[in-house]
Amino acid sequence: MFDLSDHVSIVTGGNGGLGLAYCRGLVKCGAKVAVWGRNEAKNTEAIAELREMGGDVEAFQCDVTDEASIAAAFAQTLERFEKVDSCFANAGGAGFRGMSHQVGRQAWLNAIDLNLMSVVQTWAPVTEHMLAQKIPGRLIVTSSIAARAGSGGAAGYSTTKAAVIGLVQALGVELGQAGIRVNAIMPGFIETEMSLDTSQAFQDAAHRRSAIGRIGELEDMEGIAVFLASRQSDFMTGQGVVLDGGASVFPL
Repeated sequence: MFDLSDHVSIVTGGNGGLGLAYCRGLVKCGAKVAVWGRNEAKNTEAIAELREMGGDVEAFQCDVTDEASIAAAFAQTLERFEKVDSCFANAGGAGFRGMSHQVGRQAWLNAIDLNLMSVVQTWAPVTEHMLAQKIPGRLIVTSSIAARAGSGGAAGYSTTKAAVIGLVQALGVELGQAGIRVNAIMPGFIETEMSLDTSQAFQDAAHRRSAIGRIGELEDMEGIAVFLASRQSDFMTGQGVVLDGGASVFPL
């Protein structure tokens, strides 16, 4: 059912963490993958791993906060793969930490640039390509359960991850009749470098709140990437899919 042969995906931040997990799932189902990442060394390592799995993959250096860098990476992707069927806007970051009223305007603007405008800028040329080529494409963004639950001391992260849900809903309406589906993945606590760069108390709470008795592993993210990239998700758009081991419904 989930055969992605002849499918081409872009995964921003695909050289590590959640992005690399998406790439693994896509490659396992036959997709060709363009990894966009800033760190050349990490790009090289990721590509080596994915090719060892049999993947037809390429890495392109890209800073998703820079429109010129995005344009160059997209042109290189088309030159290499000729088309794009899905784009995972995964690159982003935690942003500032601290009391929101104390961090200042620039810290807020940086968070917006990193986690919201990067998605808008990444999807712009991809959407134009899909519309021009009449590709029933897939736009997927990595949001977070923090978009719903909030995250004290990291208001910029929660706010921008909520903002991309609004973007997904709006673009789902805008692009639906063109055959383009737009959805968000909303992970809970998954073992990544970013999530483990938190307090022990926070990590302990994540374990306690899991309805299934464990926190998320990177392998848990592979299937949702494949589903949202595939035609099996054709009746789904404008949605945020929560993957949190039931933490958001588990009573304290």
